[in-house]
Order: sequence, then C-alpha cells, then structure tokens
Amino acid sequence: MKTGFSCCCPSLIPSRETASFYLLFVLIALYMLAGAAIFSSLERPVELQAHQLWERRLQDFSQVHNISYEDLKSLLHHYEEARTAGIRTERGRALWDIPGAFYFVGTVVSTIGFGVTAPSTVTGKILLLFYGLLGCSATILFFNLFLERVITLLSFLILWCQRRRNGHGELNSRASDNNQEWKPSIYHVTSILFVAVLLVACGAASLYSAMEGWTYFESLYFCFVAFSTVGFGDFVSGQRKQHEESRTYQVANCLLMLLGVCCTYSLFNAVSVIIKQGLNWMLRTLAWMYSGICRYRLQLRPLFKMCFSASDTPLYYYENDTQHRQQHKWKQHATEKEEPQ
Repeated sequence: MKTGFSCCCPSLIPSRETASFYLLFVLIALYMLAGAAIFSSLERPVELQAHQLWERRLQDFSQVHNISYEDLKSLLHHYEEARTAGIRTERGRALWDIPGAFYFVGTVVSTIGFGVTAPSTVTGKILLLFYGLLGCSATILFFNLFLERVITLLSFLILWCQRRRNGHGELNSRASDNNQEWKPSIYHVTSILFVAVLLVACGAASLYSAMEGWTYFESLYFCFVAFSTVGFGDFVSGQRKQHEESRTYQVANCLLMLLGVCCTYSLFNAVSVIIKQGLNWMLRTLAWMYSGICRYRLQLRPLFKMCFSASDTPLYYYENDTQHRQQHKWKQHATEKEEPQ
C-alpha cells in the first residue's frame, strides 16, 4: 500500500530536508509557547503592579497640585511623542550629530535596533527602507566572511597544536588525503567561539559598568541583548551627556559592539549546525521506531492467523478487504450450485 501510494503521490512524501524543516518549525513553536508561559508567569504580576502604582501616583499628583487628571495625562502623552524625538527628562548627548547619527546607522545595519533613535521626518523614514536593505545585506555578508576566517584560523591553530603533540608526519598525510582541506570538529569550533564571546562580554561588561553606572549583571545583560542583535532598548550605551566629550569611549563602544556581534553571530551559526545534527538524529530515531513497529506487526501476523484458524468459524486475514469479500461470494455461489444435486 505504501508503495502504491508513493507511486501515485510522490510529491506528498517529504524529503529529509523538508522533514527537518517541519520538525524544526514544530520545535520552535513549542519552545516559544513554553517561553511565553514562563515569562508571562514571571513578568505579568509585576506589570499589573506597575500599572496600579502609576495610576495611584497620577491620582495623588493631580489632587496635591490641583491639576485635572485628564490634563495631566494629555501632558504625559505629549511627552511620549517628544521622547521619540530624543527628548529626555535628563539631558543626554546629541542624537543626530555626526557621532550620534553614526551610532544610529550602526544599530540599523547590525540589526540591533535599540529604538532610542528613530527618524521623525517622512524623507528619513523612506530613505531608511533602502538604506537598511543594502546595509543589512552587506553586514550579514561581512558576518559570514568573518565566520569563514574564524574557522580557517581555528583550523590552523588546532592543526598546529596537534602537529606539535603528535609529530608532523601523521597529520601531514591526513591533511593531504584526497586533496581535501582538514577542518576542525564543529564542537571544537563552538566551544572556542563560546569562550571568545564570554571573554568579550565580560570585558565589555567591566567597561560599561564603570562608564554607564550599571551593575555588572546589568552590563552583562546589555552585552547579550546587544551582541545577539535583539536590542530591547531598556539599556543603551553611550547616551549620557558626559559621553559626548569622551571620544575614546565612543570608539571603544563601537569596536566592542562590532566584535561582540561578529563573535555572537558566528557562535549562533555554529550552534545551528549542532541543532541540525540533532534534528537529523531525531528523524533517524523516528524512522527506526517506525520500522520497528512495522517489523513487530509482521511478526505478530502469523500469531493472529493461528488464533483465527483455531476458532469454530473459519476466518481468514487479508490485507485487502475487497479480496476477502470476493472470495466469500465465490464460496457462497458454489454452495448454491451444489445444493440442487
């Protein structure tokens, strides 16, 4: 039956790559649902408390200062609009001078998008569409080329270390076999990239903790959000008024962002290869379980035949029920012919 089905509808049988795609989609959906449930249980009560506290403070402020509650909310609404243009209660650095604009385009092409700075003019918004399309594409290409060079460098270092340990002859013959370039294991690459990301994040967190006034944990949190290009915008570096004069910190901030994003992007690519290997293992396991169930059914089929043959009324097991009905009609027709004789 499976053979006939595959011959009639070969396009409905997914390939290994398509099956991996479907399986990954299901796993990501389940992962997101689990994450949504966890974060909702953690953050929703705090959100409700913050709303209640804010409403109580507005009511108290309007009563103490004899200000209409609606007028106060209107003023706060205007402030929210002004905040989009870069207006803050505490004056920060200029957002649209050359260093500020450079910081903005850096967050655009790296896909971080903190949201602190955004174009307010219609021309700027239209220009951003085309600027971001070309800039993001070029930056992703740069990240891929960076990953290739990291793998090449790691291959050279690992091969050099193994030559020093085991001698030159064995590894020279291995590297020259089939004229193929020797490459390190994906697990070695992932481990080294993880250590590199950890070192960069810890070093950057020390700098941000000293310059921004954050705790070390908040600085580590910012490094992950920024280096992974998530960019929530709750913590943004280099936005204080005193940072406008410290050019060294601005340059160091940009370089740390670039290095951190490159290393983290490379780590994500390496981990994605491991995840794909895990998906292939899961598909092989499912195929093995399915084949085992089929073999188990074939082994039990003779047992069912013996049980049915031992009963009073002879029953016959057929895979095709139509064949069973036809043979039953033939027997009944032959019995009707023999009865007159």
